[in-house]
Amino acid sequence: MAHDTTAATAAKADRQNPSLVVTADHRIKMEEAEIPEPGVGEVLLHIRATGICGSDLHFWKHGAIGSLTVDGDCILGHEAAGVVLARGPGVDHLEVAKFTHKLPDSVSFACAALLEPLSVGLHALRTSPVSVGSPVAVFGAGPIGLLTMAAARASGAHPIVITDIDEGRLSFAKAFEPHCLTYKVDPTATPEVTANRIRDLFEREGRTAGLPRTEYDMPQLVLECTGFESSIATAAYTVRRGGCVNVVGVSSKPLVNNIPFMHISLAEIQLRFINRYHDTWPAAIRAIEGDLIERSKLESLVTDEFRLEEAVQALEFSANSHKREDGRITVKIQIVDPPLSERTRST
Repeated sequence: MAHDTTAATAAKADRQNPSLVVTADHRIKMEEAEIPEPGVGEVLLHIRATGICGSDLHFWKHGAIGSLTVDGDCILGHEAAGVVLARGPGVDHLEVAKFTHKLPDSVSFACAALLEPLSVGLHALRTSPVSVGSPVAVFGAGPIGLLTMAAARASGAHPIVITDIDEGRLSFAKAFEPHCLTYKVDPTATPEVTANRIRDLFEREGRTAGLPRTEYDMPQLVLECTGFESSIATAAYTVRRGGCVNVVGVSSKPLVNNIPFMHISLAEIQLRFINRYHDTWPAAIRAIEGDLIERSKLESLVTDEFRLEEAVQALEFSANSHKREDGRITVKIQIVDPPLSERTRST
């Protein structure tokens, strides 16, 4: 992501390019990376804000996500926003630069860096059956789950139930989206028991509206944002017959077992997966500009901030944020250069 700037052709003399690197033997370190010359249709960016993603932790701790492996040194970070420093040949306007989208002045770098995880949610909704008034369940109240819920709400889904095993995350989810219903998952319960309890919430919502319980009161779509085996099974038992389970979360296991195959088959449930997204940034920007997803709501997800030179500490903190002693909930950690309080907007 990039803001337009009059410094587009600024010289790169004396600039440094510190980078957070993960190695094949699971170490993390800071090192200077070469500053490349932008090629045809490319721009050189100064990254001002980068969110830490669960995939960054996967590559650090496990060295792989499925078949994607870290075979050598790999620079981490893909939830990014910044300013253009230099343009390559053929770049007369930012719109023609590859993978770069001009941001309105009203969108902060913190908000812009969240467009990548928001794109995950938008892509999940684009590949799912959802319409105005569709009951939807979201499993997992982490950053992806919260942003996917926001996208579902903006798409007209109602009611929305979001689940998690952590009460603090659910409290945050309720403040983030007051219209949602929350359910705290009991890890000791079976997927079928958990699914029936979640279905009870949709039933009660239907009764509030004066409607008798039918299968159509149950969620037409479950957006599974954890990647855990038991959660995928629970999603299959939760969704209505003929509905859709879209697995958004990433599993740490190459093989996932204990999926209720015959239930999915007999109920004709669609089981889908997403991995990448395409052409989602323009829609995400328009959704923010049109207040379908509020800027302040997005920025509230950034609960912790580290300077670029503290990137190693930021990744270590992210891996252990569930152990923090101040009682606060960690949602999204961003690495900034400079920090938010010192940023000035480019024009």
